[in-house]
Amino acid sequence: MKKTTGALVGLCVAGPLLLALPILGIGAGTASASCSTDGAQGGDVSSVAKQVKAILDGGDKGSVSVPGLDAPADQVPNAKTIQATGVAMNLPARGQVVALATALQESGLRNLTYGDRDSLGLFQQRPSMGWGTASQILDPVHASTKFYEGLKKVSGWQSLSVTQAAQAVQKSDFPEAYAKWEPLATALQKAIEPLLQKAGGASPSPSPSGSADTGSPSPDSAGGCSADGDGTDFGTIPAGALPDEYRIPASAPPKVQTAIRWALGQLGTPYQWGGTCTGSHGKNPMGRCDCSSLMQGADQAAGVTLTRTTYTQVKDGKAVSVDALKPSDLLFTEGTAAVPEHVGMAIGQGLIVHAPHTGDVVRITTVASWKSRILAARRVGPTLL
Repeated sequence: MKKTTGALVGLCVAGPLLLALPILGIGAGTASASCSTDGAQGGDVSSVAKQVKAILDGGDKGSVSVPGLDAPADQVPNAKTIQATGVAMNLPARGQVVALATALQESGLRNLTYGDRDSLGLFQQRPSMGWGTASQILDPVHASTKFYEGLKKVSGWQSLSVTQAAQAVQKSDFPEAYAKWEPLATALQKAIEPLLQKAGGASPSPSPSGSADTGSPSPDSAGGCSADGDGTDFGTIPAGALPDEYRIPASAPPKVQTAIRWALGQLGTPYQWGGTCTGSHGKNPMGRCDCSSLMQGADQAAGVTLTRTTYTQVKDGKAVSVDALKPSDLLFTEGTAAVPEHVGMAIGQGLIVHAPHTGDVVRITTVASWKSRILAARRVGPTLL
């Protein structure tokens, strides 16, 4: 938060995280996908369909039993197809969970031949909005492929909440409706995954937290992704983007991962001096983030209380060396060490997330680019728990 008159400093307290709304009905009248996903980032559908068939035919034929499904005989095969499509398109487990949660909300994991206006299928996609013809949308592989293509176009989707990622693709009239399905979608993904891993040489997918399963390289040791690097290996990072190679450090405590994921969920949103960071994706400018409210919101997501301004945050927690940073440590620049005017959060792999200034957006930068200007570093919040 930039220095300004004392009358406004400390008045903007970050509010609670997005909350799930009461459970909505499924089928006609629920949210429907209304954005076009033209393009073929995931490869052509016929090619994906061949891979999906091989994955399903070659996988374990064991049964899946997950509490919470009301018609598993219909729902499980559809869930398997959605997940196998994700495997075929190299989507990690978190992407598969997003897709499953979306289908649970939109159709109850049923391949519906009806819906709101011309919405159809597992994801209630609309022919009139460019998702394909009616017959194509009713093909589960086509529908899943188009959903994943849409997801891949969302910058930094890997670090968004399930609700944010699903809504970015679907543009639903009920933007918070997906959250309640995350537990069931996660349980389904975990139950189905062992049945697909043996198929067609498919390798294990990264877990929903962004870490890798056994047999995959650790994100802390993968080439160019060391947790204690300076970030220069990532090259130029576009505004509001998250490097594809980045993974939230698997070795970090769960609360640290939560804080980082929440902060990354604000990527690309406009800076607003004095903004509360309680609705950065909304229309109200004062719901957007400034540098210190971004830090406060991230720690609040992890269940930790952090003061509001850079002037007080620099006194929170304990001082640490810039050469011994851990994910979620706060780094202060501009002004003086006693009264800094800017703050960012270390997120591992030599990267920092911060809200820079008016006219810019929440973005990623490198520790290397900040190092000569860092006035203080503090270990605050979830790292200390």
